[in-house]
Amino acid sequence: MQNYQLTAPCHFGLEAVCKREIYDLGYEITKVEDGRVTFAADAEGICRANIFLRTAERVLLEVGRFRATTFDELFEGIKALPWENYIPKDGKFWVTKATSIKSKLFSPSDIQSIVKKAMVERMKREYDLTWFPEDGASYPVRIFLMKDEVTVTIDTTGESLHKRGYRKMTSKAPITETLAAALIMLTPWHADRILVDPFCGSGTFPIEAAMMAANIAPGLNREFISEEWTNLIPKQLWYDVIEEANDMVHTDIKVDIQGYDIDADVVKAARENAKRAGVDHLIHFQQRAVADMHHPKKYGFIISNPPYGERLEEKENLPELYRQIGEMYRGLDAWSMYLITSYEQAQQYIGRKADKNRKIYNGMLKTYFYQFLGPKPPKRRNNEESH
Repeated sequence: MQNYQLTAPCHFGLEAVCKREIYDLGYEITKVEDGRVTFAADAEGICRANIFLRTAERVLLEVGRFRATTFDELFEGIKALPWENYIPKDGKFWVTKATSIKSKLFSPSDIQSIVKKAMVERMKREYDLTWFPEDGASYPVRIFLMKDEVTVTIDTTGESLHKRGYRKMTSKAPITETLAAALIMLTPWHADRILVDPFCGSGTFPIEAAMMAANIAPGLNREFISEEWTNLIPKQLWYDVIEEANDMVHTDIKVDIQGYDIDADVVKAARENAKRAGVDHLIHFQQRAVADMHHPKKYGFIISNPPYGERLEEKENLPELYRQIGEMYRGLDAWSMYLITSYEQAQQYIGRKADKNRKIYNGMLKTYFYQFLGPKPPKRRNNEESH
């Protein structure tokens, strides 16, 4: 089976998490750039990456790379690529996105228009056609220019991978599913440890954690644009990978995952989302203020996305809110706390400096992932571990 170069875009600052996921799937990493991990895989790898990757935004199939500093060079570079190997004569193709960073060619609309023209020229020659019906499967093209190097890809995913299909209802300022999964993976949390999100909103952190605990592949209940690419990916491969994913699910596990929010409507929405994800029986959701949160057990985890105060009227409440977070945390015995927030004075009002602090871009917003580390639980005896 033919091998391809596939690229998984991910959040800036979380490339290492995405890289580990791809490596764990069994694929060879060929390049890591800012917000992108490239790896080698076959057609089955396209299916597996889309269905199993929790932290990637999409899976892109690389058609080629070349340098271009003029629109003529761009046109000739695109025309030289073997488009007929990827897009059939009835394929629907368009340039869905062009991104340019530190490059001489910087107008996305001009880049998109020239790329499409060059693709048509190439395919006219190869297919001996003067007109393309474009009534078959869709092949959306994405172009990236970085320091005048052009990377040409076709998107195998369609709707971004953060759209797992479970989140119909969202709270204000929700965190994406892919970012939530990546942040959980940055912590040492495992399914046998308590996890609480005191600002659960639409439930993304608890739901992603429960899906990990139950080994539910994030792409199991959605569709991908490349499912229609029968010229490149036999339908049977999709069925095989879905069967592989279904065989790995174990929803009868025992976990202690909790989500709280002060807004009753938001808690109700979170329950609905968890139900759609198939993990509502694994999460306890409750309306509760952060000041009222307590837990009798030790060695738990708080992983949360507290309010940032992006609106002016909310900013006034932030010092008191983060003071309450600090008090709540001090009342817990030997817990660890992980918070993502853009609030610069978070540590000051929590009343403790984070043990680790990681800068992460949430879209265009610079945020910090503050990590307050509690002690590790004592090692269990061997018979308990085997149990």
